[in-house]
Amino acid sequence: MACGALPQLDKQICSLERWLPGHLDTVSDPTHAQLIHRFATWEVLPRLRNRAENTPLTPANRRCAGEQIKLATQFLTWLTEQQRTLETCRQADIDTWHAEHSDHERNRVRGFLTWAMTSKLARSLRLPGPSVNRKASLPQHERIALLGRLLTDQDLPLRSRVAGVIVLLYAQPLSRIVRLTVDDVTHDGDQVLLRLGEPPSPVPAPAAELLLAWISKRDNMNTATNPGSRWLFPGRRAGQPMHSESLAALVNELGIPITPGRTSAILQHILDMPAPVVADALGYHQNTATRIAAHAGATWSRYAPGDHSPLQRRRDGDS
Repeated sequence: MACGALPQLDKQICSLERWLPGHLDTVSDPTHAQLIHRFATWEVLPRLRNRAENTPLTPANRRCAGEQIKLATQFLTWLTEQQRTLETCRQADIDTWHAEHSDHERNRVRGFLTWAMTSKLARSLRLPGPSVNRKASLPQHERIALLGRLLTDQDLPLRSRVAGVIVLLYAQPLSRIVRLTVDDVTHDGDQVLLRLGEPPSPVPAPAAELLLAWISKRDNMNTATNPGSRWLFPGRRAGQPMHSESLAALVNELGIPITPGRTSAILQHILDMPAPVVADALGYHQNTATRIAAHAGATWSRYAPGDHSPLQRRRDGDS
């Protein structure tokens, strides 16, 4: 695929398609196997393909899709144990399932139940809202101290330092960091910018020096599979970036708590700026940023998104 000899296919979709027949073989009930096959074929895989048209899928996307299929199988087995089928499932059964299972299991089975109701395979049921468990954020002074260590400690591996800085400064998950390219690093005069959303985010001078130094010394650039790679973190496979779990292991070795660090960074940004601005600049969904703002008690509730430049205000006044 990297050389153009084969058409481009998303490897995460290929992985799920290879895994699915083996999973179906483990489903002893033919009716259940048929339902799971329909769910995977007409709901899970099309949704992944649509997403892959806009952005490459991550291993987390593949893992989530597989878990939805496995939890749908588990739910059908549980219904059989209750002497129920999908067609005869009652609201009381849904409530019992949710009471007996973890937040993760409840969230993963939600897609299957919604699809079943939409497809008229189950009666109309009320599903509890998805639960969101947020890990405690890193105290602000600890995040700043970690950033200072990453920016100044020359003995630490350069690749891990750059990845950790992007996590702690811009609240980016490693699954997105590994998809960055050197073309996402741009210049506006003397200012270095990093394109995570729109507009690109300015990079403070110490972090910019670190980032530019890494670009000039990237690993995995001298192999036959990656000549001229544009990935910010090249992998060892042809045309592929580094695996996010491999990069996570390197960042963890530095003592960087990735999820608490991200949480701390996004909270600080939302306290400093309106949630819509943060969402656009850092590539977050508007609803996610708004929920975080509400949770943090941010004071930007009356902010009106849009162009607030002086020229636009004059035009609005003229009209």
